[in-house]
Amino acid sequence: MFMEMALSPRSHHCAGKQLFLYQSPLRFVLRCFSSRRIKTHGDDGTDEEKQGLGDKAKSSTKNKGAKIMARVINSTPWSSELESSISSLSPSLSKTTVSQTLRFIKNPSKALQFFNWVQKLGFPHDAPSFFLMIEILGKGRNLNAARNLLLSIEKRSNGSVKLEDKFFNSLIRSYGESGLFQESIQVFETMKSVGVSPSVVSFNNLLSVLLKRGRTNMAKSVFDEMLSTFGVTPDVYTFNILIKGFCMNSMVDEGFRFFKEMERFKCDPDVVTYNTIVDGLCRVGKVGIAHNVVKGMSKKSLDLNPNVVTYTTLVRGYCMKQDIDEALAVFQEMICKGLEPNKVTYNTLIKGLSEVQKYDKIKEILEGMGEGGRFTPDTCTFNTLINAHCNAGNIDEALNVFQRMSELEVQSDSATYSVIIRSLCQIGNFEKAEEFFDELAKKEILLSHVGCTPLVAAYNPMFEYLCGNGKTKKAERVFRQLLKRGRQDPPAYQTLILGHCKEGMFKAGYELLALMLRLDFEPGFEIYDSLITGLLQKGEPLLAHLTLEKMLKSSHLPQTSSVHSILAELLKKSCAREAASLVTLMLDTRIRLNIVLSTETVKLLFGRRMQDKAFQVLVLLYDNGYMVDTEDLICFLCQSGMLLEACKMMQFSLEKHQTVDIEMCCIVIEGLCSNRRLSEAFGLYYELAERGKHQQLRCLDNLKMALEAGGRLDEAEFVSKRMPNQLQVNDVSPKFSTRMPKFQQQ
Repeated sequence: MFMEMALSPRSHHCAGKQLFLYQSPLRFVLRCFSSRRIKTHGDDGTDEEKQGLGDKAKSSTKNKGAKIMARVINSTPWSSELESSISSLSPSLSKTTVSQTLRFIKNPSKALQFFNWVQKLGFPHDAPSFFLMIEILGKGRNLNAARNLLLSIEKRSNGSVKLEDKFFNSLIRSYGESGLFQESIQVFETMKSVGVSPSVVSFNNLLSVLLKRGRTNMAKSVFDEMLSTFGVTPDVYTFNILIKGFCMNSMVDEGFRFFKEMERFKCDPDVVTYNTIVDGLCRVGKVGIAHNVVKGMSKKSLDLNPNVVTYTTLVRGYCMKQDIDEALAVFQEMICKGLEPNKVTYNTLIKGLSEVQKYDKIKEILEGMGEGGRFTPDTCTFNTLINAHCNAGNIDEALNVFQRMSELEVQSDSATYSVIIRSLCQIGNFEKAEEFFDELAKKEILLSHVGCTPLVAAYNPMFEYLCGNGKTKKAERVFRQLLKRGRQDPPAYQTLILGHCKEGMFKAGYELLALMLRLDFEPGFEIYDSLITGLLQKGEPLLAHLTLEKMLKSSHLPQTSSVHSILAELLKKSCAREAASLVTLMLDTRIRLNIVLSTETVKLLFGRRMQDKAFQVLVLLYDNGYMVDTEDLICFLCQSGMLLEACKMMQFSLEKHQTVDIEMCCIVIEGLCSNRRLSEAFGLYYELAERGKHQQLRCLDNLKMALEAGGRLDEAEFVSKRMPNQLQVNDVSPKFSTRMPKFQQQ
């Protein structure tokens, strides 16, 4: 409720002045607030009226002081001037004042700034204070900030506040409510890794998150871990979560199994448990069995009786089977037992009646015949009637009901708009549907927690129309509102991403792809292929490369030509590390390489002075049966003055039994000699001599003289004996040896 507080007219006036005078000091603006504080507390503490107020008055005073500070913080950007001003409002800060101020601050980020600021002033945050801040950040979807705060608690409190399961439980819930179940699991794992034992509440929270996302197998594993690893005894809430979760995932038999397990753990089923079982049975059409379960409730315990929810669930079950007579009979049975039907009961019955087009009976209820005239139509009632008319093809009647709804000032919700928009799309009246869609976005109805929970799938026809007509940005605006409510739908992601691609907004498409993967949805091949093609056309090879990496982690394989195009563009932009990474990825995933791209990748690595990486990629290529154009590569190295690398490359080529250009060898040997790298020069010569390729070298005289000048006489003699003019003499000598002499260290 504190998030919805409104300023009084006088406060609005003060706030207006504050914004106008923000460039000057805030003292004048705050005077209207601080004067109230002075009057409340008094100057000398002797006021008779104030002395008698007691603890309740003190609490009220602190509450008022917190509201004043929160109003100033809410209406002013955070600054050192603001800190000075709110410090003057409350020179001493109590735990009550701090906690209430945090609750009254509307922006979670500002609440965290206030939280940090008071700690800098010396305020000692305790466990409840840290917990409150984590809750505020979690509800405001500032989840990274909440996680960082949680992990810093012991350090920030100098060890006075120990990590407890309740901190982690709050974050598990918040991530789950945002649809990020993987992050909920990570928080749970972190909790265990830092030595905090999960409680039954921890397990209940995680089980609830998993089952809401349909992860039934994971939920079973967590329940087994709860029992066997941690020895935590489940409570009635645990079983209610499990039963509801499995029933909601159409696994009613599994839900019954947990229902029977309750007795083993001495957990007595309560009315919630029975209602959950009844709901599960009704959802799979076993309404008769559900009715028998209800009849047997009182036999289990005298204190256990069906309530309004129980009977409403049965009414809904019979309505789903279109057994309206039985539904009406249950409705009457409920009244006879002294239970008063609520709005949900009436709306459920009206929905069932509308589906079989018994409008006379609906009229009877709406005119006050139902339960003595105590039923007043609400949003759900009108939504039911609108939906019934839309399903019957009476869109004009549905619009009339919508108009009547506005006249009676009954608040419309996401369901109201989704039914009308979907129906208008179905009959091809997209212009009218877009008008309702624009109104929905403008009013931010989807962000309201009042009314029905929105369904993304209901807006897919409109998303498809907008994305197909160059209005993807408009569609994404509503889609983002749905995301803030924790609602996701894989087909909607695909529609929006392909819409962005069609409009050339490939970066926006990539952002949605990343979000889709974060939420554990699997994009289709068309999404990846469209993004990669488009990003390359837009000159974004780095993003195309990242998209490809994500694609290869999925079950999809890209077209070889697309991968080659990415690599070619990375090479054009001299993205050496990314090109090397892509070549390695291609080898790992067995995507065919060609000699040109392989050679250019190695050349780029050498050109960027990443010699170790270049040779690493080179070895990987040859180990996987690929080759590079060694002559082109060696020529590049020589032209770049990288003679040592050229020498090593020649030796690598000889080792791989590839042909080397003799003239290029002479150039490398002479260059090494000029740079006094005699050991490397002779080493290359020796490799050539071992393979009988040394006789064609024109640089032998220069090599011999360089070795002699460098005092490497044994090596010089080795070269001399194998020079062409010495071969005939050596041929008749019985002491000829091809063993390499002992090299001198340069």
